[in-house]
Amino acid sequence: MTGFSAAVERLAEAVGTGADALGIGRGVPIVLAVSGGPDSMALLQGAHAIGPERGWHLVVAHLDHGLRPDSAADAAFVAETADALGLAWEVRRADVAAEATAAGRGIEEAGREARYAFLEWVAAGLGPGALVATAHTADDLAETVLFNLTRGAGQRGLRGMPARRGRIVRPLLHARRAALRAALDEAELPYRDDPTNRDTDRARAYLRATVLPVLEDLNPEAVAAIGRYAGLAADEDAYLDELATRELARRRGSDGSIDWRKPPPPALGRRVLRLAIGEPAPAADRIEAVLEAATGPRGGLVIELGRGRTATIRGRRIVIGP
Repeated sequence: MTGFSAAVERLAEAVGTGADALGIGRGVPIVLAVSGGPDSMALLQGAHAIGPERGWHLVVAHLDHGLRPDSAADAAFVAETADALGLAWEVRRADVAAEATAAGRGIEEAGREARYAFLEWVAAGLGPGALVATAHTADDLAETVLFNLTRGAGQRGLRGMPARRGRIVRPLLHARRAALRAALDEAELPYRDDPTNRDTDRARAYLRATVLPVLEDLNPEAVAAIGRYAGLAADEDAYLDELATRELARRRGSDGSIDWRKPPPPALGRRVLRLAIGEPAPAADRIEAVLEAATGPRGGLVIELGRGRTATIRGRRIVIGP
């Protein structure tokens, strides 16, 4: 087996292992989210290698955020690679900076929302059973957990990113970024380099460049250990959600208000309130403010929850509304 063949085989094995763990069957339409960077090119090359034997219908999707001078070149590279592999592709350009300003959101949040909306649109065109595969790795999972931890996230934030949520699947969540890049380099398969990934003024890049290496000095398997913790957190989070759903149903009145005369334990109470408020979840200090007000002596208090939502305390009842 040549170096090229062996390297591509490793990429195929990485994608196949993740797909098997996720239960992705034969003949499934899959939208591959490809930025042009090494992780997404590893996903593309691995999925292309095993796609025919699994009967997958693959479509390459790329959203140009228009945030860098060379973003159009990235889009062209992805389209040319898809053409060379004989795969269908969808490329779209979005003015993420303008969308962020109009919505009053950060660039990263607006870019993420635009990207997933585009991927969902492409998948919808392939039918109800279509999936969207992203190239998140074990390193991305570890960085997400650490990033959320520094923001004071609760159990939900510490579960990182799920391997599957709705249409979205992450078949490389078990794989290390360095191993994927090494396989691409060995096979001399090209990819694009995004310099913002090395900009340590950005939180995730800082964690990647400084914090994770220190943790791996302490424990070479730190990334895997963080991944295992995220899995445990996800299981516990799901169980707490189940308990909170029952508790919320028991406490919700016919007018939609929530009875707080006998408060549940704080851990469950926070979860009940988050479910009642819905997504996106408010900041943790807002939840604590509602809990404190609902058990305090003051009535008629209105607490802002963000995104135009409020919690009004009426006696020992909580009313969530605009």
